[in-house]
Amino acid sequence: MTPRPSPSGADSETAPPTFPYQRGCPFSMPAEYPEMIEKDVSQVTLTGSGLRIWTVTGYHTIRQLLTDPRVSASRKHDNFPFYFIAPPEFRTETSFIGYDGEQHTKTRRKAALTFTSRQVKKLRPRIEEIVDEHIDRMLATAPPVDLHHAFSLPVPMTVICELLGIPHDKHDFFIKHGTALLGGHSSAEERQAAIVEVNAYVDDLIQLKKREPGEDLLSRAMADYEASGEEYTDRDLFNMVRLLMNGGHETTASQISLGTACLLENPDQLEQLKADPELVKPAVEELIRIATIGDTAVPRVALEDIEIGGQVIRKGDGILCLGLAANRDPEVFPEPEKVILSRGTRKHLGFGHGVHHCIGADLARLELEIVWSKLFQRIPTLRLAKPFAEIPRKEGAVIYGLWELPVTW
Repeated sequence: MTPRPSPSGADSETAPPTFPYQRGCPFSMPAEYPEMIEKDVSQVTLTGSGLRIWTVTGYHTIRQLLTDPRVSASRKHDNFPFYFIAPPEFRTETSFIGYDGEQHTKTRRKAALTFTSRQVKKLRPRIEEIVDEHIDRMLATAPPVDLHHAFSLPVPMTVICELLGIPHDKHDFFIKHGTALLGGHSSAEERQAAIVEVNAYVDDLIQLKKREPGEDLLSRAMADYEASGEEYTDRDLFNMVRLLMNGGHETTASQISLGTACLLENPDQLEQLKADPELVKPAVEELIRIATIGDTAVPRVALEDIEIGGQVIRKGDGILCLGLAANRDPEVFPEPEKVILSRGTRKHLGFGHGVHHCIGADLARLELEIVWSKLFQRIPTLRLAKPFAEIPRKEGAVIYGLWELPVTW
């Protein structure tokens, strides 16, 4: 796709810098961000697609933009800010995160029928069992162990698969394809193949649950829709499954590994957590804020000209709301580069903002709370098995994270 000329009237022959940038450390901003924060709204050229788009960095500016009906989350726009060459399947809405207006409201409401806070709380006993089972397996293995692959990936995958009634032998299938879609190193062909294979499996799963309903979330969703008189289609069920698979696995897995590494790299804060189990709830919020794994995962397109942050974003221009920059706003988070577990607050934008606020936030919080409570209770001597600076990171991925996390005890 040919980059668009600058809508701000800048010299169209001078291309903005290429984006995304690399973090110097997983818990700090890229070196280029402070200048972008000074401007609040600026232009970049996306690596891979070559598309020229706007980035927004200010905490309050992003919150304003994400509640503005003049921006769209639809992937169907020509200038939607993918930073890779998007195959046709990426431009087909497979989840309500890509819907706008009444279509989004109606579809999200259907998913919310079976995904309430009360229902999430009922999952605590089983999630605790799953976390304990995976800690048992780690402890049965001689260290060092790659915590990312032995614990961070399989724990949320087991939770989601059990919720949806997906058999255990399919867990590796979804881990593999989730990495292909969100990991950052995949080619367009690999992403396309992953979409096709996952979509086919989900379609088959829906038909199976229609024939043989069980106690899983998907079967309950069908029963709840029928009991409430709410009309639904296979597409509604498909949306719910894909949303949970994509949003409930790779994101939580990345957050577990990054948050654990952050605690191990901040031993004073870790000791506070060990001494005060009640600290885990604010700790979850602070670790989500400091990592901001979805820094580049909030794309939008302007539906009409928008004047914001001293710039005019023209109709049709792509926008990325950079949560990592917003979550470093010193007016909202004093000493933003410091990890201070006790100041954990839900003001962060780690789960987005507005009507597209992550519907799985309560589940993610519950999983993380259980993980960081049990992990350090049961393995109090847990530590990194190699210097943190040597651990490979998922630079350029839609969901930021680590490729491995070798630990010992």
